[in-house]
Amino acid sequence: MGVASIGIIGAGQMGNGIAHVMALAGYDVVLNDISEDSLNSALARIEKNLERQVSRDAISEDDKQTALNRISASLHLPDVGQTDLVIEAATENEDVKYKIFEGLVPHLKPDTILTSNTSSISITRLASRTDRPEKFMGFHFMNPVPIMKLVELIRGIATDDATYQTCLGIVQSLDKTAASAEDFPAFIVNRILIPMINEACYTLYEGVGNVASIDAAMKLGANHPMGPLELADFIGLDTCLAIMNVLHDGLADTKYRPCPLLTKYVEAGWLGRKSKRGFYDYRGDQPVPTR
Repeated sequence: MGVASIGIIGAGQMGNGIAHVMALAGYDVVLNDISEDSLNSALARIEKNLERQVSRDAISEDDKQTALNRISASLHLPDVGQTDLVIEAATENEDVKYKIFEGLVPHLKPDTILTSNTSSISITRLASRTDRPEKFMGFHFMNPVPIMKLVELIRGIATDDATYQTCLGIVQSLDKTAASAEDFPAFIVNRILIPMINEACYTLYEGVGNVASIDAAMKLGANHPMGPLELADFIGLDTCLAIMNVLHDGLADTKYRPCPLLTKYVEAGWLGRKSKRGFYDYRGDQPVPTR
């Protein structure tokens, strides 16, 4: 299956990063969102990140301009349907994703491959709401997309080998590494990572250590580049909670029970960096622990 054009639904942090690397690798990109402001912000962010690569001599000025010229933005979902491969990168909410795919299906070309950048939701369930479960799979990029080298490829129960091989070829064309995962809750990376973050929340909740000591312990004691609470703020506490709920619901094991403190922060709207407050307060010149 030849892929020349790629549709990306959702112009947020993940969507604009995926558009960036796809355009730089030579694919024509249609970036879709329901908000014109989000699209404009995404295009500005892509240009800024490409310029950063130029300043580091990672790419040339011509590479930057050519990549930008390959990206078109659209508020209309049907425009995405005429691409060869679609990557849904909307919010981590199953009902939202269902509505997107159901709205997209009538506008697809017969051979268009559908994928989702979901970090935890069942690929088999998402595929079942489309007309082509055999041409559907998980295409999970890591954040920030232009820097992180891993992509998880997740087959649903019906995904055929041609679809997998096509997506594998795209990952390789991006100079990234694919990790093949089975379709179980949270796949590989988040099955391991998010419960660790949840355990850090429990360590804070139970008073074993404060925010600064927990993060310092894991950075200096386990050689992690970021502490787990700092990383949670970077990911988004709402996303962490959503993944813990998927694990808890999908595997029915109490070890995946979301920490009540994590739930409380999300209920307060303290979602991390994107809301300027989470386990750290980002409203000043330097992040300050909130506990």
